[in-house]
Amino acid sequence: MKQKSIILLTAMLLSITGMANIHRSAANPKPVKKTLISFAVEANCGQCKDRIENALNKKGVYKAVFKLDSKILTVTYDPRKLEEIQLHNMVAMVGHDTEKVKASNVVYESLPDCCKYRQDDDEWGPHQH
Repeated sequence: MKQKSIILLTAMLLSITGMANIHRSAANPKPVKKTLISFAVEANCGQCKDRIENALNKKGVYKAVFKLDSKILTVTYDPRKLEEIQLHNMVAMVGHDTEKVKASNVVYESLPDCCKYRQDDDEWGPHQH
């Protein structure tokens, strides 16, 4: 009889502890580990696509896919490790303008000719009067 009481008491304590843990985890949800975003990137060819996707082959980025026809980059990343602007900066650092960050002229000019997308009257370029 004593053994049954101990087993019953133990089961009740485990049940209460389990309920407390469920309540605690509901009150403190874990931070999101994956975020999916898409943004526009200037590019012309397959070399550009490879360069852009490789630029995002970093810790904290799960997947990066650039669609050349739409010029849209879709990135799945960990927002606990990276901020969205850092993704834009990574792309700009390899010579491609995004909707938020312009690549430096030095890096842009080092791209192969087939990858150059800026026009003479480009809003990013110097204006001549």
